[in-house]
Amino acid sequence: MNEEMHLEAVVRQVLAHPRYQHLERGLVQALARQELAKGRTSREAVKAVRSKLHQVAASYLERPIDYSAWLERLHTLPRDRQHPQVKAFCLEMMRLHTSTRERLPYLEAFYQQALTPVGPIHSLLDLASGLNPLAIPWLPLAPDAQIVAWEIFADMVDFLNHFFTHLEITGQAELRDLSTTLPTQPFQVVFLLKTLPCLEQLDKTLSRRLVESIPADYLLVSFPTYSLGGRGKGMRVNYAQRFEQLVADKPWTIWRFDFPTELAFLVHKGGCGG
Repeated sequence: MNEEMHLEAVVRQVLAHPRYQHLERGLVQALARQELAKGRTSREAVKAVRSKLHQVAASYLERPIDYSAWLERLHTLPRDRQHPQVKAFCLEMMRLHTSTRERLPYLEAFYQQALTPVGPIHSLLDLASGLNPLAIPWLPLAPDAQIVAWEIFADMVDFLNHFFTHLEITGQAELRDLSTTLPTQPFQVVFLLKTLPCLEQLDKTLSRRLVESIPADYLLVSFPTYSLGGRGKGMRVNYAQRFEQLVADKPWTIWRFDFPTELAFLVHKGGCGG
């Protein structure tokens, strides 16, 4: 079996698992190539790739989401994003993803405080979004706001596009892998919510490249202060120090916000957004 056939066989085996079948194929292929380059057997490579994918993505979903059932419910809802039924639906669904579930107790305060310096948002890019776009009813959006979300699960991307369409939100969700594709279109605001620690498990240089290169007026960057297992010792201090080192030489205005399970920084780069 030649190298490309060997690679393709590993990719197919990884994607055959229900937890990984909807993942962006390029990411799986890149990880498989890295593992095979270490001299691993196919079986070892499949196990290593699935382990890495679990760390950076799948561990945040305790079980697969039945998107068809949620779509049925979505299509019965009013189209007003501020309607109580719509907000209740969004809150219930955000509980399915660990990252958004942790933020729910202070959801409104999070966006009110962290986005106060920004004013109404006209364009927003949510990177490695997860189910965070369901927080749109709590965001300070301008009437003409354009929303774009990047995510690596194809089924989640499809659901988010139905969500945008139903609520008549201008924008789209896209299947994108940040480890290989950096944004080039300017936005007023870009979200990197609890994303950088995951990306650094794929590439240690990604945090710096992303923060420096993203063309945005404002970046909202956050970090978890507790692990998925509930351990939080030193995480807030550690991430604060790492982020401060990342931006130490930049002429940007930066605000810090401390929340119960999250540390956030609003970075005003200025003059970049669309």
